[in-house]
Amino acid sequence: MGEDLVADSLARAFRVLMLASLPALLPALLIGLVVGLVQAATSIQEATLSFIPKLVGVFLALLFFGGLAGGILMDFTRDMLQAASLVGR
Repeated sequence: MGEDLVADSLARAFRVLMLASLPALLPALLIGLVVGLVQAATSIQEATLSFIPKLVGVFLALLFFGGLAGGILMDFTRDMLQAASLVGR
């Protein structure tokens, strides 16, 4: 019983980690890809050129989806604390 609970908790933790980080990582990935393609097409090799668009994109994504990610993390934390209180019984 205890091993199953730990395995399920770990699997859920990885799922929650993926869902909570996706709103920040996906825009950075897409913006980096687009800026990289533009840099390759125009032969502009400025390293700082992709930094500002990525920063703005991640900020806007977190502004729009940060509440969703926070809610997912809060639900997970609440469930884990409730499960931890039942372990000793």
